[in-house]
Amino acid sequence: MRYFITFSYDGSRYHGWQIQPNGDSVQAQLQRGLSLLLRQEIIVTGAGRTDAGVHARMMVAHFDFPTEIDGPQLAYKLNKLLPGDISVSKVERVADDLHARFSATSRMYRYYLHTAKDPFLRNTSCEIHYSLDFREMNRAARLLLEYDDFGAFCKSHADVKTTLCKVTTAEWHQTSPTTWYFEIRANRFLRNMVRAVVGTLVEVGRGRLTIEEFQRVVEGKKRTEAGESMPAHALFLEDITY
Repeated sequence: MRYFITFSYDGSRYHGWQIQPNGDSVQAQLQRGLSLLLRQEIIVTGAGRTDAGVHARMMVAHFDFPTEIDGPQLAYKLNKLLPGDISVSKVERVADDLHARFSATSRMYRYYLHTAKDPFLRNTSCEIHYSLDFREMNRAARLLLEYDDFGAFCKSHADVKTTLCKVTTAEWHQTSPTTWYFEIRANRFLRNMVRAVVGTLVEVGRGRLTIEEFQRVVEGKKRTEAGESMPAHALFLEDITY
């Protein structure tokens, strides 16, 4: 029987989602808790990977178990057992062929920026000290919907079979006079893709890249031509659809 777990986490102290040999991970914490409560080794498969320091307001993982599980009761016990920076919202039985990663039809990320010092945002948003032209950044962002190869924003030497993605949303939103977020939705994402996209859009906003140059970066498919990756702590996986 297959079960989906929907949960969220503050990634500040983790070496990403995936189990790592040299540091703690969200996957390791979740598997440890499930294995203890269900009294057998449980391996979970996540909907995707988040890098060290990246957060998830919504993440989904699946695991298999031979007997019926009381989902709400297991979610309650997991929340008692897991550290305070991981929270389970539900555990539910799903079809045996439903896969947390491969059955997902889209993921949505948001990257947060603020332009004035704020002690309450320092761990969840990137503080910047230069002016940005968000109108130009949105003009550049809309171009992403016209392409399907994002090799320019893929981490160098990443072990990926394809750099093809279908981006359906890419837009900056202002939430206050000093706070913004970039929202991007696609069927899949490459490693480091969102932070590299944001870093390149910031170059546009600073006047260091024109719209035409941004377009050439995308078409060139070379990571060395794109902007630097933005810090991880301001990136959130916000939504996954099936």
